[in-house]
Amino acid sequence: MYNMKQYVISIGRQFGCGAHEIATKLSKKLGVPYCDKEIIKRAAKESGFDENIFKFYDEKFTTSFLYNVSTDGFSAITGSGMTLEDKIFQYQFDSIRKLAAEGSCIIVGRCADYILRDTPNLLTVFLHADNEFRCKRAVSIYGIDEKNALKEIRNTDKKRARFHNFYSEKKWGDATTYDISVNVAKIGIDATVDLIADYINTRFA
Repeated sequence: MYNMKQYVISIGRQFGCGAHEIATKLSKKLGVPYCDKEIIKRAAKESGFDENIFKFYDEKFTTSFLYNVSTDGFSAITGSGMTLEDKIFQYQFDSIRKLAAEGSCIIVGRCADYILRDTPNLLTVFLHADNEFRCKRAVSIYGIDEKNALKEIRNTDKKRARFHNFYSEKKWGDATTYDISVNVAKIGIDATVDLIADYINTRFA
């Protein structure tokens, strides 16, 4: 049993590394919530926008959003001159900040490592693996055609990198900018969960 102070785990990942499965198992092991759909639901509720709009823009790069996300949030901005994308991203970023402030949690993607960079007890993780491992998962878990698996992996990684690098001062996937960088293919899903949990227990217990 892990007995720790409040903390937040931000997980960046290459496509097909099993981040959702790892976050789900880590949530059960540590007894802290994995916030995924909750981010979109909360942002939609507070904004009054339909959830599908948030799903459409989720982790998608747009050059129109030039507002500095280091401010206190959407309430600090005037509505004039803001595009729909601007508002969508700011509400989502605010939801991430609020969830992190309310208690320990796990967040995958969505540039959370940068959004929460000033949050006490933040652990940043990046998951990666070789193409063979990721292609197999893309086919077996996501039902992607084997012939298109590698293309889908590369395209998704490119979109995530552009989204992250646009908002963050740190480069997506650069091991030196994360607390932990794990090659999931080398040790597997369950061992990755144990590794992160042990690190958490050592650092924050």
